[in-house]
Amino acid sequence: RGVTNWNLLSVAGTKKKFTCPGLGLFYTILSAFLFSVASLFLKKIEDVHSVEISAFRCVFQMAFVLPGLIYYKTGFLGPKGKRVFLFFRGFLGSGAMILLYYAFQVMPLADATVITFSSPVFTSLLAWIFLKEKYSLWDLLFTLFTITGVVLIARPPFLFGSSITGIEGSYTNHLKGTIAAVISAVSTASTFVILRKMGKSVNYFLSIWYYAVIGLIECIVALFVIDEWTLPYCGTDRFLLILIGLLGLGGQIFLTKALQIEKAGPVAIMKTMDVVFAFILQILFLNHLPTWWTVGGALCVVASSSGTAVRKWQQNSKKAKENEI
Repeated sequence: RGVTNWNLLSVAGTKKKFTCPGLGLFYTILSAFLFSVASLFLKKIEDVHSVEISAFRCVFQMAFVLPGLIYYKTGFLGPKGKRVFLFFRGFLGSGAMILLYYAFQVMPLADATVITFSSPVFTSLLAWIFLKEKYSLWDLLFTLFTITGVVLIARPPFLFGSSITGIEGSYTNHLKGTIAAVISAVSTASTFVILRKMGKSVNYFLSIWYYAVIGLIECIVALFVIDEWTLPYCGTDRFLLILIGLLGLGGQIFLTKALQIEKAGPVAIMKTMDVVFAFILQILFLNHLPTWWTVGGALCVVASSSGTAVRKWQQNSKKAKENEI
């Protein structure tokens, strides 16, 4: 989910006319709600490994994208000079999804959601390293704030002592989930850099196609290695798997519609509702109250990602005005 969301935010550039003021932001909130409910259902599935859930998600993505590929006549491999970029976009993007789903299963919903919001900050850092984009003192400050937020959520014993409360399950699983979520965020950021490198020369449907196909291959190989390939044991889990796919697809559709009628900056800021919904759903349906450490970490990460989004929005608006002049 994180890959597709921020990919959409990064490619949106202009504001189009629309009839209903605020409709784009409403679509963004609706998208955030659907994604959050899908994450909640993922935590409710008990007998299916996160990698297998990712495989089902990839199948849904393929079924959704295939008609688009046929309609736009893009082919299934893409331009020869872009296939390497498409491969790594698919490999890193789907890997980010698998790691994120694992993090959702082994750590509190809100904690994992918050860490995923660090990806825009990592994008700025990687774009500076690999694309030679400008990296200001503000970007450095946002990066440090993000790291602080992740540390507050992870709460390593050498800083917070051996007695750690408020985590879900064992601290070992909490730490594994944190590491998985961070690597997922960095992988997501890497895909943004790849997408920027490719530019608009590759159809969006083709990009998602690589994401789904390579992700499915990754999942199948991983499931054979860890020997976890099983069909859900009960009808409830099967029903939840279908709902996760449908809700994820619905979230992407509403986010796409939001970006068609609203600028990327306001949409990026409004997407922080993901974190709000995650906290609410965790309290209401999982009976897990977040600690003040988690709340503090969330504030650091959300402030950093929002600040990064606002700066990019201002820079793009300034460039657009200069081009008009």
